[in-house]
Amino acid sequence: MSISTTSSFLAGAAAACMAVTVTNPLEVVKTRLQLQGELSVASANAPKIYKNVLQSMTVIIKNEGIRGIQAGLSPAYIYQMMMNGSRLGLYEPLRRTVNQLFGLDASATNYAIGVGCGATTGAFGALLGSPFYLIKVRMQSYSPTMAVGEQTHYTGLTQAFKDLFKKGELYRGVSAAVLRTSIGSSVQLPVYHASGSLIDELDIVKPNSPQRFLLAGLCSGIGVAIVMNPPDVIMTRMYNQKGDLYNSLWDCIYKTVKSEGIMALYKGFGAQAMRIGPHTILTLLFMEYTMAFAHKLEGIEHKLNT
Repeated sequence: MSISTTSSFLAGAAAACMAVTVTNPLEVVKTRLQLQGELSVASANAPKIYKNVLQSMTVIIKNEGIRGIQAGLSPAYIYQMMMNGSRLGLYEPLRRTVNQLFGLDASATNYAIGVGCGATTGAFGALLGSPFYLIKVRMQSYSPTMAVGEQTHYTGLTQAFKDLFKKGELYRGVSAAVLRTSIGSSVQLPVYHASGSLIDELDIVKPNSPQRFLLAGLCSGIGVAIVMNPPDVIMTRMYNQKGDLYNSLWDCIYKTVKSEGIMALYKGFGAQAMRIGPHTILTLLFMEYTMAFAHKLEGIEHKLNT
């Protein structure tokens, strides 16, 4: 017997919000590194403000303080609730349902089904959370002193939402968001479960221990960072633009590669890996325990994922 979809959604959302509190500063750094040197926004001879993760973080804190390094945290929380509540919380109910439709045991591990369910719940979560990710990107890219990319200044979440709604831009760049999150989700949870099973089979650490969850989360985070960085760069640029650089997802890919080379799709990879790795580990670790708590509230016996 499994918990309700509502409890599963809330458990996934709570886990993701806990994780993003820790990793949001790296998201700010990643966003600025990805925007630096973008097409015509920067002149050919312009010096690089942000050089690497540590230097970037130091520069931001020095010039903008803690508020600068935690820019966009409020929309990040709502985005995590919308996107990861769906992506993480609805993954297991969907996977169990699809397993049964194909005549399998509900808890069976089928990697094709896992990838499909991960991509599906990821796309749904991206659609729900897209407006808040857009606001988050613009808040994180804005700097009164160390600007890169196009700058949009929002005084707060409410003002940002009203401005986007008035302009009819709440879902600007959503195609890139769906692509990014579908790719990331199709890898994250299936790799987490597969690596967890392998860790148990090899008896590397004690089953159902924090060490086991951390190792499985690390494997998952590495996989996600590799496959998700290119669509993440494209999404960041499409969200941050004011409408005069890219006409579509494919136009953004074409112009970015043509102007800056194929490796432009891996801009900010260091910050991405340092962010997505801990974020994945923390989210999945926290989710083990938020799911257990949700089961306890509903009076249902719960086994930690294996």
